[in-house]
Amino acid sequence: MREQTEQRSGGPRLRTRAVHAAAAAAQGDGRPLSVPIVRSSAFAFDSVDKLAAAMAEPGGDFVYSRRGNPTVQVLERVLTDLEGGAAAIATASGMGAISGTLLALLRPGDHVLAQSCLYGGTHAVLSDLAQRFGVVVERIRTEDAADFEARVRPATRLLFLETIANPTGQIPDLPGLLAAAGARGVVTVVDNSLASPVLCRPIEHGADIVVHSTTKYLGGHSDVVGGAAVFADPALHGTVWTRAVELGSTADPFAAWLTLRGIQTLPLRMSRHCANASVLAERLEAHPAVARVQWPGLPGHPSHERARALLSDFGGMLSFELRGGREAGRRFVEGLRIARLALSLGGVETLVTHPAGTSHRELDDRALREAGIAPGAVRMSVGIEDADDLWEDIEQALKAS
Repeated sequence: MREQTEQRSGGPRLRTRAVHAAAAAAQGDGRPLSVPIVRSSAFAFDSVDKLAAAMAEPGGDFVYSRRGNPTVQVLERVLTDLEGGAAAIATASGMGAISGTLLALLRPGDHVLAQSCLYGGTHAVLSDLAQRFGVVVERIRTEDAADFEARVRPATRLLFLETIANPTGQIPDLPGLLAAAGARGVVTVVDNSLASPVLCRPIEHGADIVVHSTTKYLGGHSDVVGGAAVFADPALHGTVWTRAVELGSTADPFAAWLTLRGIQTLPLRMSRHCANASVLAERLEAHPAVARVQWPGLPGHPSHERARALLSDFGGMLSFELRGGREAGRRFVEGLRIARLALSLGGVETLVTHPAGTSHRELDDRALREAGIAPGAVRMSVGIEDADDLWEDIEQALKAS
């Protein structure tokens, strides 16, 4: 993994901050090494005026855990630090972060530009905003800023991108797109779930907001559902925080604690995820049963050079197409012994899905291809197991398919 965890102002690098940031939960001698889980739903005050002052804005004294909680606040501060932002909101899920951000910032008649390949949940909420509230959503190509420049208009309010698209591995031209949007006064939101701040920090490239499903690599152990939004501007944070509190999408303290625990090993895990994905992608590309592999670390991937420029490594998510079509994909995922057939991604264990047999099972082969999904496509979230064990498992399942 190429080192992009630079030292800032004489302070520790990202790998060190990920381990030790949680120690700020308490002060003085005898402080706990693990952040305490504060389960209290409400907090007591001695005067009405102090309580009223604490309710006025984020960042004050704790009042009610939907508005702010000591454990959740530590997670927010850690994510702010790792992403290089000014403030953060921890939410109950990744969709809580995305939906809360979009609902807070968009109004009827606003125009949104979004990259063509987006997570299905993001696509769904944008479609809902378009149908119910008259938000105009337009998809753009993201290889460079040209398509953005051609489609931006006075009503354009927001640009939505993903650092690494799921499952194609597409990498947008973040510097070019973010600079172009900034020059037009368009708010930029980047979903960094598949990269994590270890591989990329979009705020450093000009993003206004970075969103995460902390369920994925940040938590990393398939035992927590959560999300986060990190902001470059405190004023923008305040706008979205108000709506997140109204929606009730803020994080639970135990989920925040689990995420903090996961973040401490995030750099180590990401290194292994990426290394294993490299081994499997290269071997899959050479296998006669595989028609195509999509992983940005492969020289033949359309985003390979951009990934080299923007990312410290190429990620732990890959997808590949089996020549045998839909049934071959089904037999393959059902024939695996180590990798597990399950939704989600980013955990320590390797997970696979077969879109044609699960999420897109209603579509015939022609409709699948029109949607950009091969009938024999398999998405694999590569875990941290021994790479040779994973390959042996893949080989035996390919023979059976």
